[in-house]
Amino acid sequence: MSRVSLDRGWSPRLTDATVLGRWPQLVGPDIADHCTPVSLREGELVLQAESTAWATQLRTLQRQLLARLAAAVGKDVVRRIRVVGPSGPTWRHGPRTVRGRGPRDTYG
Repeated sequence: MSRVSLDRGWSPRLTDATVLGRWPQLVGPDIADHCTPVSLREGELVLQAESTAWATQLRTLQRQLLARLAAAVGKDVVRRIRVVGPSGPTWRHGPRTVRGRGPRDTYG
């Protein structure tokens, strides 16, 4: 299988799929429970954290995560990590919107 993947140029995509598919085994259950790998393109791994606190924590753990991933799948597969926080709710429904501050008394 590895020879066929090398001949056809599939090897980089297979290693990318390995990182995304084996995420809990690569980083451990503690980290995997609080973030999800979104994409891996050109050596940049995008992680979405479940909260802003976990996004900050993951940013501080970037070096350890890069070292752990390099040991598991290879040195040049993941070269940098970009962490994004959770997305907030959107108040836009439909193609037309009105400019302004939006709803302010929703949570009162």
